Amino acid sequence: MTGFIVTGTDTDVGKTVFAAALVAATNGSYWKPIQAGLEDGTDTDTVRRLAQLDAARVVPEVYRLQTPASPHVAAERDGVVIELDRLDFPGAFSGPQPLIIEGAGGVMVPLSRSVLQVDLFARWDMPVILVASTRLGTINHSLLSLEALRRRGLAVHGIAFSGDANDDSETTICAFGKVRRLGRLPRIADVTAANLMTAFDAHFVREDFLA
Repeated sequence: MTGFIVTGTDTDVGKTVFAAALVAATNGSYWKPIQAGLEDGTDTDTVRRLAQLDAARVVPEVYRLQTPASPHVAAERDGVVIELDRLDFPGAFSGPQPLIIEGAGGVMVPLSRSVLQVDLFARWDMPVILVASTRLGTINHSLLSLEALRRRGLAVHGIAFSGDANDDSETTICAFGKVRRLGRLPRIADVTAANLMTAFDAHFVREDFLA
């Protein structure tokens, strides 16, 4: 399987918007295995719109949970148990095109009372891109997330920042975390497919994401 796992240091760090840009930039497919919260639309809906994907390039979610909460809580409220065996790679998407898999929330989010999301990442064993905001607290959150990923033996492809420029924080994270700085997606006033790709191409290098 070629592609990347896209995860975040926290919730609301711009992970879904970055994932949409990455799918479009790599001409890949998208999969959000676990969606927690349905009332305001899903991350799959957002990525499909921003990356202008047809149905053939979107893998349906395995779990669609009603409550916008940590997956283990949302699953319990829906009366279901998240089972890792149901989250193996979708066979129809094992071809040459990259598959971009977006995690739910941060690296250490629980999927159940005994399994963390990072355990699922280790099961997949794909390179990981960590998305981090540039707001206050990002150094701590980013370094802890990198440490958690590496302790499970995962390859970290690099870190993608999101938000206003904060050169000191970005440089500090990359130095201490020994991680590749892929770029920074700035705030976009009007997030359309065209504006997103303009911003991506201005701040990232597409060749950095080639297999």
